[in-house]
Amino acid sequence: MTEEELKNQRHKARMAKKKALIDASIASATKQKGLLIVLTGNGKGKSSSAFGMVARALGHGMKVGVAQFIKARTDTGEEAFFSKQPKVEWHVLGDGFTWDTQDRAKDIETSKRGWEVATRMLNDPSFNVVVLDELTYLLSYHYLDSDLVLDALINRPPMQHVIVTGRAATEALCALADTVSEIQDIKHAYRDGVQAQLGIDL
Repeated sequence: MTEEELKNQRHKARMAKKKALIDASIASATKQKGLLIVLTGNGKGKSSSAFGMVARALGHGMKVGVAQFIKARTDTGEEAFFSKQPKVEWHVLGDGFTWDTQDRAKDIETSKRGWEVATRMLNDPSFNVVVLDELTYLLSYHYLDSDLVLDALINRPPMQHVIVTGRAATEALCALADTVSEIQDIKHAYRDGVQAQLGIDL
């Protein structure tokens, strides 16, 4: 047997073992439940990942609600596309980033109004997926009461999936979540003076 044939044989044996482990793991996953997913970290792609799941949900005919808490822009590509979909309810609920408003009292008031919209969706079992974009800031800045938010997430319809995005997700939120992904910031074009690009950032 040649060295190449030996390599192929060893590779096949390793992959067979790996497949057996993965198949066993899949077979043992028998629960059905709505997931709470937290996408956090300083890297780019948290909201983009959430909207990828929105597209996936729509592909399965599911109804989706989106609440954007910090962003005030209504000219993004994702809103232009998803807000036209009949099974998407889209809300831009912010006044801009906190360094833009520089008004804590106003930010709190805006956050509470936005949370009323989110609460309505979280109480409505017709929404299969709810995206709470940049909700983490409202918790880390104490614009919303953490217990109030966590209780709403706990008491939502059993099969409703919720995706929360934003930096610095609190320990309590991460502890409650079923899945937490932290996106690292390794390199970003804006630090080289590159403007936000249509189709990528906007």
